[in-house]
This record gives sequence, structure tokens and C-alpha cells, in this order.
Amino acid sequence: SIAVPPGPPMYLDLVYIPNHSNSKNVDVEFFKRVRSSYYVVSGNDAAAEEPSRAVLDSLLEGKAQWDSNMQVTLIPTHDSEVMREWYQETHEKQQDLNIMVLASSSTVVMQDESFPACKIEL
Repeated sequence: SIAVPPGPPMYLDLVYIPNHSNSKNVDVEFFKRVRSSYYVVSGNDAAAEEPSRAVLDSLLEGKAQWDSNMQVTLIPTHDSEVMREWYQETHEKQQDLNIMVLASSSTVVMQDESFPACKIEL
């Protein structure tokens, strides 16, 4: 697990969850201390457990311990079975914690390549 240094929580606008949202690197302590309006959840490798259900659950547990109910937006970079199941199974808790999962079907086309994208306004 990534060692989170002691001290008060850090507040950021946008955080990329490290290492493709793998549970070996991110836990509840990460979300208790690294507080963001937006978290980018990467990972599209079910065999490597990316993104990890444990990381998504850690977000819920960590956010529940914040002293404010600021809105958090979760931005998945891929549509995965893990993300869909987690969203459906924890939707009520997400609402209680003011967490929104951004689902985007936007596509950017550049030269000969196209890829999913979303717009974030800070």
C-alpha cells in the first residue's frame, strides 16, 4: 500500500487513482487523506483486478469519514464489469455520500485514432 504521510487531509481538484486503481496501492487511508472533487479511475484488466472493487469500496469508506459532504465525481476511463456491478450494488450509498459516477459516451477523433473522453470544468 502507498504510504500516506502523516498530517491533515490534502484537498485537490483532480486526482488520478494510482496504478490503474489496483488495491495493492490504494486503500481507505488514501481516500481519508487525499480528498478530491474528481477521481479518475483507470484500469480495464479483469485478470489483474483493475479497477479493483476493493479500491472502489475504499472510496466509500474513506469518504464516509470526511467532515464535509462535498460532491465527489468518479470518472472511469473504461466501461468494466467491476465498475458496473459496484455502481449498481452501492448506488444508494453513493447518493448518501454525494458521490456521482460520470458516464460518458463522448468520443474524440484525432487523425486516425478515436478514444473516449469527458469534459471537466474546475
